Amino acid sequence: MGWGTSDATLVLEDGTVMRGAGFGARTDAVFEIVFNTSLTGYQEILTDPSYRGQGVVFTASHIGNTGVNLEDGESERPQVSALIVRSVSPAVSSWRAAGSLPDWVSEHGVPGISGVDTRFLTRKLRDRGVMKAALSTRGASIEELQRMVADWPGLDGRDMVREVSCRQPYEWIQDGGQRWVNADAGPLAADTHVVAYDFGIKRNIVRHLAAHCARVTVVPAGARASDVMALRPDGIVLSNGPGDPAGLPYAVEAARQLLQTGVPIFGICLGHQLIGMALGGTTARLKFGHHGGNHPVQDVRTRRVLITAQNHNYTVTLPSLDLDQLAVTHLSLNDGTLEGMQLRGRPVFSVQFHPEAAPGPHDAHGLFGQFFERVAEFRKSYAQAH
Repeated sequence: MGWGTSDATLVLEDGTVMRGAGFGARTDAVFEIVFNTSLTGYQEILTDPSYRGQGVVFTASHIGNTGVNLEDGESERPQVSALIVRSVSPAVSSWRAAGSLPDWVSEHGVPGISGVDTRFLTRKLRDRGVMKAALSTRGASIEELQRMVADWPGLDGRDMVREVSCRQPYEWIQDGGQRWVNADAGPLAADTHVVAYDFGIKRNIVRHLAAHCARVTVVPAGARASDVMALRPDGIVLSNGPGDPAGLPYAVEAARQLLQTGVPIFGICLGHQLIGMALGGTTARLKFGHHGGNHPVQDVRTRRVLITAQNHNYTVTLPSLDLDQLAVTHLSLNDGTLEGMQLRGRPVFSVQFHPEAAPGPHDAHGLFGQFFERVAEFRKSYAQAH
């Protein structure tokens, strides 16, 4: 469906109704509506598997002017259920573009609505919190959309990870986006091997791993700890992913077992939450989540402030954790929530934000280097013991 070629209706669970110009696929969608404050990088946002089941309101007013390209996707296709923008561009003005945003989301069955007051929507979500919503670009009535919202169970407690994870293990092969990642560190050793869980892993995470080591194996979300250890990893990454960590008991159990192995582990976003739950902690839903590329986080050890990229609706509750087992490393300067932790006496650490960015600032890229310092120490101690 071409740009602005159909009327569209957006309905929120609080009764709000907004009309605009439809673009993308002519269809209906029901989803959890969130806002993202990034100023650029809409292709990376739309392809981030952590957005599965959600519709994204872009606070940047003009979306689509650089089209879409073959390098910037964080997965193979758009993962969002819908996109809501103030203005979608009918023109493409980037030399890297392989097509337009409206044509691309249409090809993948994703509807969009433009010409709506996204500032109003953002303020509403900030004050009211995340809500269920439905969008029609095919002419469904307000009453139909209200029934869709009322009947939809939402994302709490659901396993959304199974929808985005790979089906079989695979070894990462460098892609066109690899050149955007700083590879100055080079490989640690010719046989350094990292295994990364795919709970909805972003490509830029794997690119950063591949920039530091010789071999990266990506395994499905349901891989058992014993399966992973059979691959003889020098380090393990628990990736980002969509939905509620409470719906992933199998992943929590795998994390619990892996924590006992002594292998260095790095948890990112959902991976951070899974480690927290494996340690006996609990998670809670944030009022409107953290979605964007401008979130200030403080490293409590150095007092340094990082501006970070974030995309999550749940948080590990700090009072539920045993601080004899771990040290808090990072806190959000916006709301005080836990943003990072390090296990005491074990080479395990995690962050709630996205050090790989894509999109977002590069302040936290150094965390990958810190992970590989632990990998090098593990390899050295293993070699001395054997």
